[in-house]
Amino acid sequence: MSSDAGAGPDPTRPADARTQSQHDDDALGVLGYRPELKRTLGNFHTFAAGISYISILTGTFQLFYFGVSFGGPAYWWSWPMVFVGQLMVALCFCELAARYPVAGSVYNWAKSMGGPHIGWLGGWMMMTATMVTLSAVALAYQITLPRIDEWFQFVGDGTGKNDAAANAVLLGSVLILFSTVINAFGVKLMARINSAGVFIELLAAVALIVFLGAHITRGPSTVLTQTYGLGAGEPLGYFGAFLTASLASAYVMYGFDTASSLGEESHDPSRNAPRAILRALVASFIIGGLILLFALMAVPNLFAKQLSTEGLQYVVLATLGSTIGEIFLWCVVVAITVCALAVQAAGIRLMFAMARDNNLPAGSMLARVSPRFKTPVVPAVVIGVVGVVILVININQPQIFSVITSIAIIMIYVAYLLVTTPMLIRRLRGTWQPAEGKFSLGRFGLPVNILAVLWGVAMSINLAWPRAEVYNATGPEHWYLRWGAFLFVGVVALGGFAYYWFVQRQRTGVLPEHRALAPDAPPAATP
Repeated sequence: MSSDAGAGPDPTRPADARTQSQHDDDALGVLGYRPELKRTLGNFHTFAAGISYISILTGTFQLFYFGVSFGGPAYWWSWPMVFVGQLMVALCFCELAARYPVAGSVYNWAKSMGGPHIGWLGGWMMMTATMVTLSAVALAYQITLPRIDEWFQFVGDGTGKNDAAANAVLLGSVLILFSTVINAFGVKLMARINSAGVFIELLAAVALIVFLGAHITRGPSTVLTQTYGLGAGEPLGYFGAFLTASLASAYVMYGFDTASSLGEESHDPSRNAPRAILRALVASFIIGGLILLFALMAVPNLFAKQLSTEGLQYVVLATLGSTIGEIFLWCVVVAITVCALAVQAAGIRLMFAMARDNNLPAGSMLARVSPRFKTPVVPAVVIGVVGVVILVININQPQIFSVITSIAIIMIYVAYLLVTTPMLIRRLRGTWQPAEGKFSLGRFGLPVNILAVLWGVAMSINLAWPRAEVYNATGPEHWYLRWGAFLFVGVVALGGFAYYWFVQRQRTGVLPEHRALAPDAPPAATP
């Protein structure tokens, strides 16, 4: 890479903006890296990146049926439960984002808190999970588009055994191709489309709350105590059913760290990223919670079978009618699209950050920044190709794919633990210091960090628990599906770390073309 490949200060920008940009680049240099990505993102862009990864409409419309199926309408209580737990994690991330405004947030945070080995494992788990998550988000097209118009069912008529799965692969592949092209053309284009999509999503979400609120037919006390009698006769009673149903909320409320993963492309990221993380999470909680609650209060028949089979799509069409309902479903399609953009954007920065430290095969190629677009193009292509390959598995093995998708979420929770746990150890040792003058939890840091770790452990166990209804929903029963979470996560973690320990560990270190130009900059490959 030529020496002028870095983004550098823009002489056309106002002096104060150039000063801030130079300060941001200097902060990056202290971490051992030279500025190469173009700083073009403002406050709303970083907020939009975080909230589009969480994607209120995508997650609620994709998983509402699951929550109702296993917990009844009272599963709604899992939404605030998950929010409180994830808020503890997000607060820890805010301190880290203020101190380490760098691409590939989870990887670099885990590396800074726990050392290069923990950092690599956290980055590896997050990167693998992100590629599977991209495929899972792309599958959401199938849940919505054919409900808008049967024309979108390109494969068969939807009644064949594999019609829906094959059509999902087709629609999902088109979405991943679009996302790959947009992400490869630079962060500015991606941010513009993403921000416009988030604006539409937020507007539609608020409008949906208003429309559903106008059709309310029952009070919250009726909805929030209705369990359908689920869990009766089981050892844990309804609590066991609720824990299963809570996965519907746990599958949605993550990815807020994306707001900080774009730190090297944002203005004043050490201040803006923490705010964006909290705003994205809080906005998602409030808006998503109201959509779920009002949907249950407005649906014509609270005991309709379609609630647990067709989900929110059924509620919207049955409550608001086909014309208005389809308008909202088109907004869901927009939300799915920008969610895929954000997921892939986060994955690209993570892969770039690991490759820049020579922690991936062909690191120099993966970390190369396009001189024209100022973005890592090769990671965009690699993640897109892997995403499509994972989709293809879904054609004849939808159950196995659902297992892998569930496991991807577990891996993200584990990756978060690989940040919050070493951070807690550093707090207990008295070696953690937040960035001076930036976001800090102060005396609340230790209790918040403890709660973040306890929450991460508890939810990871809950997500991985070998439930037949989650991991082996249709017969015949296979032990390797029931225990798929432990097996898959174990193979990915142990296999990946074995490769790192015996092969990549000896090569790790910031590649010369990405190293900070300042001769006294500390190496970034060590904590």
